[in-house]
Amino acid sequence: MSDHLLPLLVAVPLLGAGVVLLLRARPARVVAVTLALLVADVAAGVALVAATRGGEVLAHQVGGWPGGIAIPVVVDAFAALMLTVAGLLTLACTAFAVASGPGRLPLFGPLVLVLLAGVNGALVTGDLFNLFVFVEVMLLPSYGLLVLARRRRGTERSVVGSRLYVAFNLFVSTVFLAGVALVYGTAGTVNLAELAGAATESPTVAAAAGLCLAALSMKAAVVPVHGWLARTYPSTSPAVTALFSGLHTKVAIYAIYRVYAVVFDGDQRWLWIGLVLFTATMVVGVLGAAGEGRMRAILAFHMVSQIGYILLGVALFTHAGLTAGIFYLLHHMVVKASLFLSAGAIEERYGTDELDDLAGRVRREPVLAAAFGVAALSLAGLPPFSGFVAKLTLVLAAVRADQLVVVALALVVSLVTLLSMLKIWGKVFAPTLTGAAGRADDPGGPDGGDLPADGTGDGGGVATLTTTRTRRTRAALAAPAVALAGVTVVLGLGAQGLLCLTSTAADGLLDTSGYVEAVLP
Repeated sequence: MSDHLLPLLVAVPLLGAGVVLLLRARPARVVAVTLALLVADVAAGVALVAATRGGEVLAHQVGGWPGGIAIPVVVDAFAALMLTVAGLLTLACTAFAVASGPGRLPLFGPLVLVLLAGVNGALVTGDLFNLFVFVEVMLLPSYGLLVLARRRRGTERSVVGSRLYVAFNLFVSTVFLAGVALVYGTAGTVNLAELAGAATESPTVAAAAGLCLAALSMKAAVVPVHGWLARTYPSTSPAVTALFSGLHTKVAIYAIYRVYAVVFDGDQRWLWIGLVLFTATMVVGVLGAAGEGRMRAILAFHMVSQIGYILLGVALFTHAGLTAGIFYLLHHMVVKASLFLSAGAIEERYGTDELDDLAGRVRREPVLAAAFGVAALSLAGLPPFSGFVAKLTLVLAAVRADQLVVVALALVVSLVTLLSMLKIWGKVFAPTLTGAAGRADDPGGPDGGDLPADGTGDGGGVATLTTTRTRRTRAALAAPAVALAGVTVVLGLGAQGLLCLTSTAADGLLDTSGYVEAVLP
């Protein structure tokens, strides 16, 4: 792919948003055009992965202006992988939104496309100020999606969650912008290539860039500033929860990797801070999940915990650590979205995600049960799924770095994660034994209850395995979760291919000379 085409990663979704907005009177065309543009975005990401798999770096100065004036757009192996997976998740979540209802609203397609433009821009921009700009481009449609997805179905929880999400992100944006201003005031530039290694040479630049990293860590939900995610993500619609889980915090994590590698040049003096905070994030997140009783709330806390794992890669800042961290990042984007979409399909079908209100769904939902089971086992790090490879490589990297305490805590957290996933499985998907009359309060069927396996009445109180004569979840609702669960199986069985690509991405972070030379030839 020519580097002159890189600005289209932002321009095409923005123009597409305008086109589908003009078509809003014809919902079917809005959906078709939106999905077509998302497929094209995934194809562009794949093409960029092919173009950068050997360590090449593509760069372009937008408008042909000289450096310092033009917006630098840069894509290396790391950015290309992120673009591909982000596009894939946006496609899957949009398909789920269309199936569940919000995606057919006239404004949903334009908002998603503007969100994607902001994500793409944040992943490819080569300077800190434009990173701020594109993060804001991501956030503005996100505020609309929070409201739109719950239109006429809002609850007090969704109102409180939306208010917290908006207020917190405005605060984080202010902190990040202040950090960018301080970087410019101390270094005289916000161009990442010009800032290469500046934090190692100047304590004032290090402090300014550190404020930027602090803001990004807040947006990534690192302990102790993690509660906002657990409160806000489960409060919106399932489709939007899954979409945000794969994009917002992951863009912040990507930026942390990029800024620390380029501006701090992997400075070993500050890595202990990351090790402490990210290990604490692992532990606090999984403990929070243990106390929740809703599917999406449990998954949101687990998301916090897994963010700690992902960021351990940059805290180790070795080739093995960075390779494992990037692999973990890509794996987690897929698996967490699959889990949220499985939970969302159950919620859309049965009207709740409260564990106590859901019982014995495996005979009703074998496909969703399989999808959730695969993604849950992958999240816990069991073979042969991608989560096993991600955790194994990360643990080995920590062992090589002599971080044995981190290794021990990572293994314990992984065990507790498995127990939490089994908690959901046991409540929601596992078959249950009831009296022959079944559950009178079960919301699953049209008559409000299940029939026993033998179709009899009380039967003397003999326990029987519940079955059902009700409809299962529609295939369109289940398909996105199933597809992403299939991806984690493929990534697990064919892990060597992705590990080669993440190794190339790690090389680019350890040695940023190629990145710098591409931006400043």
